[in-house]
Amino acid sequence: MWQLRRSSHALLLIPIVLIVVITAVDQLVPEDIHLGPLLVIAPAITASFTGAWLTGVIGSLAVAAQAYIGWHFGVLFSRNVLVQILALAVLSALSVVFCLMRERRQRQLAQVRSVAEAAQHGLLWPLPERMGPLQIACLYLAAEDEAKIGGDLYAATRVTGGVRIMIGDVRGKGLSAIGEAALLLGAFREAAHRHATLPDLATTLDHSVTRYLADFEPTAEAGERFATMLLLELPDDDHTIRMISCGHPPPLLLSPNSTLTVPSLHPAPPLGTTETGPEAYAIDAASFEPGDTLLLYTDGVIEARDRDGRFYPLETRVAQWNRTGPESLLHHIHRDLLSHTRGRLNDDAALVALHRHPDRHGHRRHGRVIHSSGFGHTP
Repeated sequence: MWQLRRSSHALLLIPIVLIVVITAVDQLVPEDIHLGPLLVIAPAITASFTGAWLTGVIGSLAVAAQAYIGWHFGVLFSRNVLVQILALAVLSALSVVFCLMRERRQRQLAQVRSVAEAAQHGLLWPLPERMGPLQIACLYLAAEDEAKIGGDLYAATRVTGGVRIMIGDVRGKGLSAIGEAALLLGAFREAAHRHATLPDLATTLDHSVTRYLADFEPTAEAGERFATMLLLELPDDDHTIRMISCGHPPPLLLSPNSTLTVPSLHPAPPLGTTETGPEAYAIDAASFEPGDTLLLYTDGVIEARDRDGRFYPLETRVAQWNRTGPESLLHHIHRDLLSHTRGRLNDDAALVALHRHPDRHGHRRHGRVIHSSGFGHTP
């Protein structure tokens, strides 16, 4: 903020110099050439970068300069000069009014942004930096201009013996998807503690979305609203990931030895498309060793295009930052993604990075594929 004010004050030199130059040159050119009307440029450009008060000051200086020119040539009270002074005063006043209107809109926009940020924190709670053996970082990018929230979502909660995490993507973006995202987040936070297995939890979330769509889905969008979801379970004392994908992209697994793997998933239908039971959800499990990092993301990341229409190569780029921590990894992706899209996304995007810290004895299990059905349960 201080730098912006300093920059605005520096720009004030431009209209002041214009007033001085126009006033001086007008006295040097032949008498049939009148440069005084050009003084209107000063308050006009001042209104573009500063507030009403300074615009009024510059407008007053311009009017005073016009009056000085008339006095210098002895025609201050002539009809032509009086009209020029009056016109300059009116245009300066209009510039001040424009500034007042713009400042009012800026205050309203700031209030809207404040409400949006409060809504985002209420809906999409920031994930803690640590949960059990996991170090967590998250990133959310909304596609809507000036928006802070959209249709992508993520949540994590501690349960007995481990952590459950969900990342999802509601069809659509911006305000139209917020209601469904809020429902899905609330359902996950409530149900994650009540169901022993992931298939039961996925079934409950699917039923919640189906009921919501039955009550609130617009007739024109019947059958077109749904949500993809990746549901994960990470035990504290077992180096595994158990996953259920409901039409969601698979995560990326980064190992300390600079390898990047994509776990093979057997996705179920997206939530809200067809009401099913636990038998419809297959659990895919893989090793998640101490030192590994798991990157979750929504399709807004991999479907982001550059100006030539090429998709963002997430796997290729992430492989370059394999040895960075979760926070640094997301920082690199954020900067690179915005560079790829020239600062504008076509869809909401969310990323969550999970890093498993080495256990107390530095033990690493061997093998990359492990099968299990839930905390304290065997298949």
